Amino acid sequence: MMNTKNMKNTIRTLYALLVAVLTLTMPSCHRNNNTDRANLEFSADTVLFDTVFTTVTSSTRTFTVRNTTGVPMEVDIALAGGKQSYYSINVDGVAGTEFRGVEIPAHDSIFVFVKVNINPTDQNTPYLVTDSIMFYQKSCTQTVQLVAFGQDAHFIVPNHGSSSMRYRIIAHANEHVHWTNDKPWVIYGWAVVDSLGKLTIDPGTKVYVHGGGGIWVYRYGNIHINGTLEQPVILTGDRLEPFFANDYAQWNALWINEGSEDNLIENAIISNSSYGVHLETLEEFTGNKTIINNSVIHNNQVMGVRAEGAVLEMNNCQVSNNGQYSLALMVGDFTLNHVTVANYFTQSARKSPAVAITNNFDKTESVGGDIFNVTYLGDANATFNNCIIYGALENEFGTGKKSGAELNYTFRNCIIRKDSINNSHFVNCVNSNPKFIATYGQNYNIEETSPAVDAGMEGLGITTDILGRTRNGAPDIGAFEYYPVPEVK
Repeated sequence: MMNTKNMKNTIRTLYALLVAVLTLTMPSCHRNNNTDRANLEFSADTVLFDTVFTTVTSSTRTFTVRNTTGVPMEVDIALAGGKQSYYSINVDGVAGTEFRGVEIPAHDSIFVFVKVNINPTDQNTPYLVTDSIMFYQKSCTQTVQLVAFGQDAHFIVPNHGSSSMRYRIIAHANEHVHWTNDKPWVIYGWAVVDSLGKLTIDPGTKVYVHGGGGIWVYRYGNIHINGTLEQPVILTGDRLEPFFANDYAQWNALWINEGSEDNLIENAIISNSSYGVHLETLEEFTGNKTIINNSVIHNNQVMGVRAEGAVLEMNNCQVSNNGQYSLALMVGDFTLNHVTVANYFTQSARKSPAVAITNNFDKTESVGGDIFNVTYLGDANATFNNCIIYGALENEFGTGKKSGAELNYTFRNCIIRKDSINNSHFVNCVNSNPKFIATYGQNYNIEETSPAVDAGMEGLGITTDILGRTRNGAPDIGAFEYYPVPEVK
């Protein structure tokens, strides 16, 4: 068992890494003339609260602000988060969130007291509670960062990369890493599974991602997300306050490159990211498959699933509320069974159809320091069985084909919102309202009178729905089998 001294050293090492990340974006002075200078000196550029989540609900720290010049100085001071912040400040004995014209005598200092108020048992508190105090003098702005743990968790903090792409390798070559559900995992930057490494995420594990990061399974790496119906794996943003529930771009993506073996995502809920799952071949097509079963990918600012040069199989999945495409399938082999795609995104005027299939995709590449836009061509083969593709647009399916490669797709026993389905690509398909229980509430169970009931093809070997309910008789179309709502007595 780790002793107290080692535990404190571990916490401080973690904070040192975290502060290095935070200071990459710390504002600096903008000089408009020779008189604008950074004349304030701080006893600490980051105020750390390293015991909040395990001991007390509030804690106070102090730092000094020194005027290094030989003349008095007036400074404006503001808590960036204002009255909504988890922090409160006191400047030389006066409490508040904004202070105008604070005078600091020549070669003298003022005291700033900082208090953080956190309830460590509140599951809506962010895992990392950050803010900053801004010091304004003319056109020069200086900042002191405020950092506290809000809840106990495994923290993945980056230690490699540039300011635009910070990452930490969590599974090296030939290393198999397990993430258990003993406490949540919180990622800052990118958590990288390196070539020939493997990450297994156990049932019930909660993964929260900060800012624009995510999980990156680098080429020849592998990931297995082993959720269960009773204990799904959660991947979402780290801002848990209700105010951020509709922030659909809290993190970037689960990004998976070409691999040496199949990837598995089972019983996962992936939400509030720019891209839910991004499959991308970087250098070569290896033919490995990504299998997504019984999972929900929703509330994504850009796309639910973006697949470029990949092999993808999805069974009993819901992909919903996506800002552009729900499924963008570009070059590769794609098989989808009992998938419900429901796109009623309301944050912006969506113009992209819910599902698009193309035999090409564009990539930006750097060669010798020069940036080039390159178009890749390749065969695209897609099969949809017993799927619902519906949403707010009149046409929720589109294709894109360039000469030089094939584009093949077949829909069997599907409900699809498309202006014309009278050709050989659509077998036993209808364009009819699937009658979801509540699109606004994202409840995509179907009503008793839905055209999806008993309209699916048999023989797919999928005997239960996304909720584990038995598919009775002829299966219903989509991820959800119809079951009557029990009467309340």
